[in-house]
Amino acid sequence: MKMATEAKAGDVFNQFLLPLMSGGIAGTTGDIVLFPLDTIKTRLQSKRGFLASGGFRNIYSGILPAAVSSAPSAATFFCTYEIVKHFSSRYLGLSQSPFVHMAAASIGEMVSLLVRVPFEIVKQRMQTNKMLKSSQIIRQTLATEGILGLYRGYWSTVIRDVPFSFIQYPLWEYFKHCWSVSQESPVLPWQGAVCGALAGSVAASVTTPLDVAKTRIMLAKKDSKEVSISIYRLVLSIGREEGIRGLFAGFTPRVTWIGIGGFVFLGAYEKSKYILYHWYNGPPKAS
Repeated sequence: MKMATEAKAGDVFNQFLLPLMSGGIAGTTGDIVLFPLDTIKTRLQSKRGFLASGGFRNIYSGILPAAVSSAPSAATFFCTYEIVKHFSSRYLGLSQSPFVHMAAASIGEMVSLLVRVPFEIVKQRMQTNKMLKSSQIIRQTLATEGILGLYRGYWSTVIRDVPFSFIQYPLWEYFKHCWSVSQESPVLPWQGAVCGALAGSVAASVTTPLDVAKTRIMLAKKDSKEVSISIYRLVLSIGREEGIRGLFAGFTPRVTWIGIGGFVFLGAYEKSKYILYHWYNGPPKAS
């Protein structure tokens, strides 16, 4: 009876608490380390232009809402991601299928964005207007748009992040699997980080136009055109008015940010998961 109880507690830790804690550590680490690149990317994508939005000044503006949201958002994502993978493996007999990784990442993104989007709105408005404080933005948004105003851009963020996750996470898992097969042993945390950097760079390159449109929606005034049309129509509008340069505004800092972010974020996740797993379950046995 005691062994069964301990095994059940171990399952709860390994399947639920482990990704929850590791995701929180990874999210906080990634967002704080890479925040300046995110600020530069946001200002390049702003309709006001890079210099008018602040240029290289105050590049840590908006870091408080980013830091506050990063841990719960990433923790929610990885917890959902690992639960869907575990369920698919245990009850459906699927483990390494890319479709499982796509579904797990997509569901994880939609759940985590319920936490992240309000903080993302506050962060991006602070990044492009140094005169505003987070409390002012929240009060102003609630007064003019209500609680839904804090979720403006939720679906555009979903439309951006789900395709991103469709590409990044199956690639990440595939790269790790190939590396593991090649060396005939599980990948180490730093190897998982390298795989994360490669997968993130590819996904960031493909989805930049969606990110530009999402940024425009979040920064737009309440009654502007950007808010009233769909993200796909906005992408087409940006393409017509500003061409390829407009659609891929902020491309270099975005790909750099997400490439490095994939290394830091997924590397921190792999490393913290490795440490916490062996802290709870005991050190790895010598072969």
